Amino acid sequence: MPNSATDTTSSHLPPLTPGPYRRRLGLMSVIACFGGLLFGYDTGVINGALRPMADELGLTAITEGVATSSLVFAAAVGAFFGGRISDAIGRRRTIIVLAVLFFLGTVVVVLTPNVGLLVTGRVCLGLAVGGASTVVPVFLAELAPYEIRGSLSGRNEVAIVIGQLAAFVINAILGSTLGHLDHVWRYMFAICAIPAVCLFIGMLRMPESPRWLVDRGRHQEALEVLRTVRPEGRAEAEILDVEDVAEEEREVRTGLGAILANKWLLRILLVGIGVAMAQQLTGINSIMYYGQIVLIQSGFGANAALIANIAPGIVAVIGGFIALYMMDRVDRRTVFTLGLTLTTLCHALIGVSSRWIPEDNPIRPWVLLFLIVAFVASMQTFLNVAGWVWLAEIFPLHMRGVAIGVSVFFGWMTNGLLALFFPQMVASLGITVVFFLFAGVNLLALIFVRTQVPETRGRTLEGLEEDVTTGQIYVVGK
Repeated sequence: MPNSATDTTSSHLPPLTPGPYRRRLGLMSVIACFGGLLFGYDTGVINGALRPMADELGLTAITEGVATSSLVFAAAVGAFFGGRISDAIGRRRTIIVLAVLFFLGTVVVVLTPNVGLLVTGRVCLGLAVGGASTVVPVFLAELAPYEIRGSLSGRNEVAIVIGQLAAFVINAILGSTLGHLDHVWRYMFAICAIPAVCLFIGMLRMPESPRWLVDRGRHQEALEVLRTVRPEGRAEAEILDVEDVAEEEREVRTGLGAILANKWLLRILLVGIGVAMAQQLTGINSIMYYGQIVLIQSGFGANAALIANIAPGIVAVIGGFIALYMMDRVDRRTVFTLGLTLTTLCHALIGVSSRWIPEDNPIRPWVLLFLIVAFVASMQTFLNVAGWVWLAEIFPLHMRGVAIGVSVFFGWMTNGLLALFFPQMVASLGITVVFFLFAGVNLLALIFVRTQVPETRGRTLEGLEEDVTTGQIYVVGK
């Protein structure tokens, strides 16, 4: 696979210089990343809320799985259509709609009297989570200068893990102080109404993606947006590149049909699907959703597991910030390779430890907690941020919304199947076998990355677009 850090499209652009545009980009990323924060909180809150929720609503093992996985399967649908909707009405408007969905879903879950409405609210939240998972990274990638695109668009993944950590911490606090109340889980869910309101109000003041505006023929608006987020003189040079590539691609913009008819576009779509699925098949969200259950299986008591579950959340955030530092300094493929090597090793060690350390040995839960924390740290440092950044930048403009939607749809479906069946897998196979299976899948994902995933770091979106469309991105030595 090629390993290029520059391209001809970027070489003639004026360099980035210090200026107020960086503060503007920072503000835009903070506002948009409330979508990632909501993504993280809504997927992580179930970890501690599930047990009191099951007690109050009388959930069975099956309905627990349905309540958890309904959000994830709905997220697959939200991801699939979120990209298409953002292509039609714009990235900014779509994120505003998603903020409304986040708020409405939260209200339904908090006020639900039964399982039926609970699942309805979770589905609403899932549609919003899935939409945010596709639209927010694209919005940030299309706003960012190519030199800092990785670290800027990667902030969304850091916001996701911050949201998950916030859920774990709030769950632990509320569980410890108000655990005697049957409805304590409702308070856990109610918290996420706050960032939903912040996202809605904040996005009302944000501009539209300049690349989407060019794609809709609104060139002057796009230039005005670029002038606010680029150094003096850079916007005029960059808008010409965007306009040239948009004009070249205008003749092939027929959506999914065009992708299927072009072998290179089809190939990059399949690679995108593979990256999204590999990210989920690491098993990261099995820990994020069912971490308390895994820790109880490891030997912790219920309350101790709830508190210990904060540790993976903390290292996830730390790993996310380290990943941001690496995004514009280390090639994506190198980061993927390191991550999958480490996660494979962690899974194998978890399997070995759970098999050979007796259940009555007091060191067993602590060893397994350490290895779980090491796995989460490896995943968040090397795979999660890089995966979302890569998906947001690899696809050509005319297929970006559709392609990232399809890719993330398969990722969320994989996530949903794991969420639905993970408790039964642990119950029937035990954590030893389950984590050995994860190790085997991670090894296959490592081979896939090394043989199929092209490099994207240090290249403009327009430069990538040309090489993806023609297949030049796969030429060795490019």
